[in-house]
Amino acid sequence: VQLQASGGGSVQAGGSLRLSCLASGRTLSISNMDWFRQAPGKEREVVGGIRWKDYFTYLADSVKGRFTISGDRAKNTVYLQMNSLKPEDTAVYYCAGGPPGNWESWGQGTQVTVSS
Repeated sequence: VQLQASGGGSVQAGGSLRLSCLASGRTLSISNMDWFRQAPGKEREVVGGIRWKDYFTYLADSVKGRFTISGDRAKNTVYLQMNSLKPEDTAVYYCAGGPPGNWESWGQGTQVTVSS
């Protein structure tokens, strides 16, 4: 399975961005797709994700109320809508696919930069 993330960019604080992650290949093997991020000098952290069988979504506490995850199984795409962005949201955002905790595939990452 190949994952391709897109939609990153530079915005001012309070702005919005929408990231997309497109899966291709043997996509039926993917039960979940998650978003992670890694800021310079920090460890990678989970942002949230979606479980395909029932479209259950989950978000980290740090982004609840600002970010939304959605997905379109027919398009094999998961979206991360990011509103009210803060400088601390600056990071490279990655998508991953597979069973939680045993991710089989990773996207290449997309940079999100939020300026104050």
